[in-house]
Amino acid sequence: MNEEYDVIVLGTGLTECILSGIMSVNGKKVLHMDQNPYYGGESASITPLEDLYKRFKLPGQPPASMGRGRDWNVDLIPKFLMANGQLVKMLLYTEVTRYMDFKVIEGSFVYKGGKIYKVPSTEAEALASSLMGLFEKRRFRKFLVYVANFDEKDPRTFEGIDPKKTSMRDVYKKFDLGQDVIDFTGHSLALYRTDDYLDQPCYDTINRIKLYSESLARYGKSPYLYPLYGLGELPQGFARLSAIYGGTYMLNKPIEEIIVQNGKVVGVKSEGEIARCKQLICDPSYVKDRVEKVGQVIRVICILSHPIKNTNDANSCQIIIPQNQVNRKSDIYVCMISFAHNVAAQGKYIAIVSTTVETKEPEKEIRPALELLEPIEQKFVSISDLFVPKDLGTESQIFISRAYDATTHFETTCDDIKDIYKRMTGSEFDFEEMKRKKNDIYGED
Repeated sequence: MNEEYDVIVLGTGLTECILSGIMSVNGKKVLHMDQNPYYGGESASITPLEDLYKRFKLPGQPPASMGRGRDWNVDLIPKFLMANGQLVKMLLYTEVTRYMDFKVIEGSFVYKGGKIYKVPSTEAEALASSLMGLFEKRRFRKFLVYVANFDEKDPRTFEGIDPKKTSMRDVYKKFDLGQDVIDFTGHSLALYRTDDYLDQPCYDTINRIKLYSESLARYGKSPYLYPLYGLGELPQGFARLSAIYGGTYMLNKPIEEIIVQNGKVVGVKSEGEIARCKQLICDPSYVKDRVEKVGQVIRVICILSHPIKNTNDANSCQIIIPQNQVNRKSDIYVCMISFAHNVAAQGKYIAIVSTTVETKEPEKEIRPALELLEPIEQKFVSISDLFVPKDLGTESQIFISRAYDATTHFETTCDDIKDIYKRMTGSEFDFEEMKRKKNDIYGED
């Protein structure tokens, strides 16, 4: 341990493991430590089930009806992967996919007036959907065709809209879309958590809807993928990548001190030894004095013995409850997976509800979601603080990841990874370059 490293990484959450993998592929000498005895940090999957009970301080053992404890891998943070999104690209380019298998999530649903409806995922579904009336469907179809043809390099596809100036509210007006369709487009397709996007330039929203459509086109049922054996497989896959390229891993290492001289990080002290470094990456739990709290997320893990009603008995699905439907500022999400993904005992389902906390009684806020899941066999409630770094790390060379937000996909996490990468290296994160570097070492396929 008493050595000099280019980069030391503290914490084995997904953000840290991906950056550690990328830095190792880039030829950096990396030491990666975690104070926990397991991989994944905040984004771990907990197994066996007994450990989940202990973690949430529930008395006693899980009942026999829960099956074998080791058949469970329960994610602490519920997220899916967009099939055409940034994380899948990172997985493909680094070939971390060779360590894991994925299944498509069987459907995405949206809540309206107390009921749930399938989010139409094809033109045929949109035309058959009971979410909209006939004329509304035609206008919505026109809008979808516009988005599909939109090409930022070809102004002829703009049809009088300036993507960098025209607000999304005005785009909806242009296509004469009603409030229900706006709700469902902004929250179930563009996947915004609030309505702030309406008054911002439409460029970002159009690209988000394109990502959703392109992700859907890949597999058909929904735009989301999920790894067998749980999300905890993701950080471990990138940790293996880092190890292949010479990265050193140490779990269960208490971190006594991050050593800073003249405002700049020079090393990390653990168990009396000092490892030196030029740069440090870590999650907020290692540097409580360098982060600030910007809010909270409530997550409730619910174990069920039945699929969720009105989802065609799907083994997996996502439900979005748009904030307008329940008089809130931010959406409520439900992610449901099951024994089909090797994360629960036979015949069992795990539904995880999450949202940004807005009141002093967060458990009341998620009631509409819990009502959709009844009867619930066991609940595990957590309220996590959302921490963000106080500074960019340019001076100290300490680069701190952001806490995982309430979104149900990894796009915001990938934005954070690209942002940290740019601050550390001074250059934009380039997927193609990552591919080339890997080929230099492994050779072409």
